[in-house]
Amino acid sequence: MKEYKAVIYQEGMLGSLLLGESKINPVRFSAFLNANAKDGWEVVTMEKDIRRMLLFFKREGYVVIMQRERG
Repeated sequence: MKEYKAVIYQEGMLGSLLLGESKINPVRFSAFLNANAKDGWEVVTMEKDIRRMLLFFKREGYVVIMQRERG
């Protein structure tokens, strides 16, 4: 039997406030995925998510759905 978890991964707000938009850092995102993989989680799907914050700023993120064998 499998178990699932949904995670919203996004960068901090500082890039959005300074640059008007915050993009995902691929090195940190890879570290996040690898840390979950060590715990047995596999990415099933992910979707890009752009969120507004403080009216004028955008913040990029990903909704990540993961699964692993329940044990």
